[in-house]
Amino acid sequence: MALAFQKQLDEKTAFAVWKIEESAEDLYSRLQLNSEEKAYFEGLNNGKRNLHWLSTRVLLREMLNTGDYIDCRVDEHGKPYLVNFPHQISLSHSFDYAAVMISEDKPVGIDIELVKEKIVRIEDKFLTPAEVQFIDPSNRIMHLYVCWCAKEAIYKLQGKRTVSFKDHIHLQPFSFAMEGEFYAVLEADQVCKQFVVKYESFHDYMIGYVSGCQEMKDPLLQDAFMKQND
Repeated sequence: MALAFQKQLDEKTAFAVWKIEESAEDLYSRLQLNSEEKAYFEGLNNGKRNLHWLSTRVLLREMLNTGDYIDCRVDEHGKPYLVNFPHQISLSHSFDYAAVMISEDKPVGIDIELVKEKIVRIEDKFLTPAEVQFIDPSNRIMHLYVCWCAKEAIYKLQGKRTVSFKDHIHLQPFSFAMEGEFYAVLEADQVCKQFVVKYESFHDYMIGYVSGCQEMKDPLLQDAFMKQND
């Protein structure tokens, strides 16, 4: 398993991307799993799914730099969390890569996706008409993947299945570049939260991530942002 990319965002927040090159047996041997985790793994289908599950947890162990047992669980919404470490975490995987983001002092969310042309078939499923309008036609596929990764990262950070990409997560217009940042808003449960989304292209993949958020308490600011997505 080779470290492909790593970034320290601040003293307490970082993410890393690893290329999955080992067999399931090799990855499994690097983990300490309890009986429940072993039963869950044995219930997975052979192939990429079990490699992804194992690789994110091996990478998590590397990032925490510990030989202790890591009690990594998921809540009722499927959001992963740690019982015996203070860090908040987010896990992602796509084809040959696994990604993990950790922070000791703020919620985080990360998504990595292999860029494929088929995303154009579903753009109206996760973007509002206003968001579709700012997509750069000369970089349509890549721009769409930035939007998808942004919304997926925010979705993972907030951790509730009831949130809709299209109805609840809104992106401020931004011009496409291979790396950048922009604002986004999550409007759900009578609360409006603002995020700074950061993204970067990595080989044939796109990575989007968020760390922390700020509640938007100014109703005029909220209205101005939301009108952009009407």
